Amino acid sequence: MTETTPRPVALHLLLAYRDAPAALRWLERAFGFETINEFPDDHGGITHAEARRDAAVVVVFSDDGAGYDHPVLRGETTGRGAYLSVPDEAAVDAVFVTATAAGAVPVWKPHHSEWNYRCRVLDPEGNEWTFAIVKPGEAVY
Repeated sequence: MTETTPRPVALHLLLAYRDAPAALRWLERAFGFETINEFPDDHGGITHAEARRDAAVVVVFSDDGAGYDHPVLRGETTGRGAYLSVPDEAAVDAVFVTATAAGAVPVWKPHHSEWNYRCRVLDPEGNEWTFAIVKPGEAVY
């Protein structure tokens, strides 16, 4: 496998949005996801869509009035969210800039923790997204 070949995807994040079409476009703009499949429903929503960023895939669909709860921020976390690995500090900084410019609510500006460099934001419907330098099995510093 070359550096330009994406790693296989083994885990998909599943997210319902009240306005799934808008959320999908936002994920593209804010985080650089690429929509690879999108199936509209009969009501202007989305039955199933897949958006990919490197080896991460998010499955997006319309809430359809089900009123799924989104966890609320309690301190520095909602207790649930997506944690995406990026290659370096510049990538963490860049996604924070594009996400906040697109309307993400900043939770953590890019910073060093004891184990990595990361940032955290909430998307327009309150889902938590963390982007960090994560290399499982390797020391970060």
